[in-house]
Amino acid sequence: MPSLKEHFLLDPNVVFLNHGSFGASPKPVFEAYQNWQRRLERQPVLFLGRELDQILRVSRQALGEYLNADADDLVYIPNATHGVNIIAHSLQLKPGDEILTTDHEYGACDYTWDFICGKTGAKYTHQVISLPVHSEEEIVEQFWLGVTPRTKVVYLSHITSPTALRFPVEEICRRARRAGILTVVDAAHSPGQIPVDLQALGADVVFGNCHKWLLSAKGAAFLYVRHELQHLIEPLIVSWGYNPTPETTTGSRFIDLLQWTGTKDPTAALTVPVAIQFMREHNWDEVRHECHELLRQAIERICDLTAMPSLYPLDSDFYSQMGIAPLLPSNLAMLKSRLYNEHRVEVPLIQWRDRQFIRISVQGYNTREDIDALVDALQVLLPKVAA
Repeated sequence: MPSLKEHFLLDPNVVFLNHGSFGASPKPVFEAYQNWQRRLERQPVLFLGRELDQILRVSRQALGEYLNADADDLVYIPNATHGVNIIAHSLQLKPGDEILTTDHEYGACDYTWDFICGKTGAKYTHQVISLPVHSEEEIVEQFWLGVTPRTKVVYLSHITSPTALRFPVEEICRRARRAGILTVVDAAHSPGQIPVDLQALGADVVFGNCHKWLLSAKGAAFLYVRHELQHLIEPLIVSWGYNPTPETTTGSRFIDLLQWTGTKDPTAALTVPVAIQFMREHNWDEVRHECHELLRQAIERICDLTAMPSLYPLDSDFYSQMGIAPLLPSNLAMLKSRLYNEHRVEVPLIQWRDRQFIRISVQGYNTREDIDALVDALQVLLPKVAA
């Protein structure tokens, strides 16, 4: 499969293996983004005051078809961290209530729950999920050991940020539903990287980014809440949608409360249909497969280089286009700096608990030569940065 590098604006002098942090938009998506911004600037009052609700609905419909969800159960938000804040602030937690999560979660989202628990007296519990992982059943059983009669919320990532591990959230959500526990899933890294069917996922609440693997412009994310639970949701920012007129209501209290929070640039969300179309035109199932194969080779070669075992079976779907390889104890700050300054390789290095990883993202613009450049750089640098 030919590289899609020509379709992206990325610096050709940088080996970019960090799509997972902020994403990268294809040229057609970025052009659509600029076109929407020009339309906004030509007549801001018309665009924001009279046209935007319908334009956003069209975009939500395209996203809903992609995610198998009703457009009125989705609302655009700036990013996944915004989503967890809406949910954590909305839940009426009390002293003694427990939120069960894992020790693989994204720091900003952890801080959100810590903040809310500090105010309410609820307890935020991190259940250990050990690495390496071997089976989905093992993960489910480890996680479920943390459930108690006080567990009110299960919160976990679909694909984790520090360890790039895909959790079996479908089975965990099924168990939680039977136990009467609310499920909240952080899908920041899921849409575009793996197929996402929100009905099959079975979570009560899902928030995820569109500007990462779904390739939209930056600042587009979504919040999904099951229709029968939307009455629980409160806005972080109270604005005109709190008391809409018959002329301004969208017809959904959920959308009214969350969609309009004051003047802002909403155009990133309007690029989502173009991003979905770009993926369709470029046979994205095939792109994902090729990226996964390149990533498997990268992890295998780095494990050979360090003489350390992989942290998940290489022939599994515990990872897709983003994965980690273990590193020997190293000065990570020095390694990060030298990878970029001396070899022009952009890739994140992770300190997680007492272990160190390199987290590699492979997107359609990456090539075998990019993986070669990474491995060659590590071969040179690892002996020099050993702790």
